[in-house]
Formats: sequence, C-alpha cells, structure tokens
Amino acid sequence: MVLEFLCASASLRQGPGRSNEIVPEGDNIFRAARTLQLALGGRVVTRFEAQVVGLDFEVVGRVVERVEAVGKWLRIWFSGDLVLVSHMLMSGSWHVYRPGEKWQRPRSQMRVAIHTEAFVAVAFQVPVLEFHSTASLARHRSEEIGPDVAAEDFDAAAAVAALRSRPELEVGVALLSQSLMAGLGNVFKSEVCFAARVNPFRLVETLSIAEVASLVENARRLMTRSVAAGTRGRLSVYGRRDEACRVCGSAIESRKQGEDARVTFWCPVCQMEGEPGIDSD
Repeated sequence: MVLEFLCASASLRQGPGRSNEIVPEGDNIFRAARTLQLALGGRVVTRFEAQVVGLDFEVVGRVVERVEAVGKWLRIWFSGDLVLVSHMLMSGSWHVYRPGEKWQRPRSQMRVAIHTEAFVAVAFQVPVLEFHSTASLARHRSEEIGPDVAAEDFDAAAAVAALRSRPELEVGVALLSQSLMAGLGNVFKSEVCFAARVNPFRLVETLSIAEVASLVENARRLMTRSVAAGTRGRLSVYGRRDEACRVCGSAIESRKQGEDARVTFWCPVCQMEGEPGIDSD
C-alpha cells in the first residue's frame, strides 16, 4: 500500500470559465517534504536510479539525513555533503511506495527513484533535478528567495518590507515573485487577494501599510491552514469565473495578468478599494 501519494501540483476540472492550470505551491511542497522525511529520513539508500543527465553521483550507501521544503524547492540531504534539489514547476510529482509495489505512473515518466529497505521515493516528470554540495547550494537560485510563507520562522515584517520594495508591480504579480515572498502560486495569489479584500490589479504603491500587512497575514494563514489540513479546502475565487461570490453574490471575474499571463480571479465588488480584511473561514 502506498504510504502517501505526493503530488506537488493540483488541477481543476475544465468547464465554462474554469481554469485547468496545474498549480504547484508551497503547501504541496511542504507536505511532500514532510512525507518524504517520514519515509526516507535516517534510512540508507540501497539503490538509486536516474534518467537525468548530470545525476551520476554515487548515492548508494549514503544516509538520507533530512528532507526540507524551501519555498517551491525541495531538498533531500544525503550524508557526505550531497544535496538533491528539485523543482516541480508545472508537471512534477513525488510518490512514495513500498518495495515491489506497482507504481501509479509509467516507468517512462520516472526521473529519479530513491530506494531504501522500507520505501521507494519516485520523482515523476520533475523537470529540475540537480545535485549540490553545501558550498554550491549557497550560490543556488533557491537561496535567492524571500521569506518562506510556510516556514516556522516566517518573518512577516520582512515580507511586508519586501513587497513594498517593488511599488511598480501589480499586487498579483508581486505575490508570485518568489524573491519577495516565497511559496505562493497562482491559486493562493487569487485567494490571498480575496481574503485581504485587495484588487490584484492594483499597483503595490497604491496600497496602505495595513493592506500590505493584510496580504502577508492572509498568505501565512491560508498556507499554514492548508499544510495542517492536508488540503486547500473550498476555494473562494480561484477557478470560479462567472460563479457567485460566496460573500456578496456578485459574479467572479478572471483575466490574464503579468508577463507570464497567469489567470487571476477576483470579486469586482468585494475587492474594490477599501479596508483590508481577514476572512474567518
């Protein structure tokens, strides 16, 4: 039986006005790291398979020291100063199986498989997989991120300051900028803006300090709630174009935003300029 099916992405069913984006975010990565830690932590690698160029390091015999999430990055630390760094982007997932158990995805999609006596961790279609030492990791792009909204030591004041340092950005674009605050993706971008009652197309420079603080507070609240519950639960606006707002009944709207043309969802009535809010659900 599978210990847990780990997928650092989620999809919404297609239909009128719905998005079918695959959206990996910090909560998925945090849960993946937590389960991989339970499965692999402290265990000796008995076999290592890789279908990625550049992963030809000797891994067998090393101990998995720890697994951690850093924003949207996942790191697996092995003894002997070796770190496997991965990023799911829009397609990747990690699965955990018992030895000999049938995989739920075809072997052709396997990029890495870490075998131990008790469990096998398989990375399917993970596009970014790199080995690093402590020294090279210090120069890696995963180190160039803002405060991690899912981390225990999350610094809310630093996140507020980081967001305010880019006044020229639209709010939705700023929330996706991992160098400002790490962990949020397209789902949480829309949900955080709604919870804070901030229109995602406003410029950061138009926000009051209270509004920026509300965005950060709601980002932390929604992310930690999702991590603790193991699910994001009912969404307020994301993927709900033309459906009734759960607060005011108005039709949810959506349109593409930013250079990456990511779809943003919002309520045109609840998210008019006004006092920032904190949802109670």
